[in-house]
Amino acid sequence: MPASARKSPVKRKGTGSGRQVDCVREVDKRAYEIKLRVTIAASGQGRWQEELDFPEDCRASGYRPVLIVLDPTSNPKLTELQQMFMRAGGECHVGQAAWDHLERMAGETMATFLGRYVHYPIEALLSESPKQLPQITFAISDEVLTVDVAGERLRIERAVQPELASGPDELPDDISGDANSL
Repeated sequence: MPASARKSPVKRKGTGSGRQVDCVREVDKRAYEIKLRVTIAASGQGRWQEELDFPEDCRASGYRPVLIVLDPTSNPKLTELQQMFMRAGGECHVGQAAWDHLERMAGETMATFLGRYVHYPIEALLSESPKQLPQITFAISDEVLTVDVAGERLRIERAVQPELASGPDELPDDISGDANSL
């Protein structure tokens, strides 16, 4: 069963508030984190530390953390996340091992459904995605922002900002020269 943060049995360290969990299995006290893929960009979204804290929060709440990652593409962020799950006494299933685990847990009928309507369509989608993103460069000057993606260039003229006055502001004639008297 999925668990919203409000109803989750897995609590955050320090705050005691609930944590959203993709799947909680009460029968064997497992808390699943299910991901299509883990990318290097994950750390740039500002929530990476929460991802790393998940396994320990599960363990501290009496659940075994289980990481399921459907795409087997390896990278340092995936390795780091797997290490955190293992340190917390958890399990990690990546790529075909993840699908095999889900099929074992699902039973025969649901495994057939998973294969036909989830696994094979996702596998087809992942096989069409580029293995490496094209090179992108940005250049900016006072007048132009240039973005170059794999040789295709976008040039954006920047609006000219008015020159700001330099030096002290002039006071109106009816104000005395003593600023402390204001």
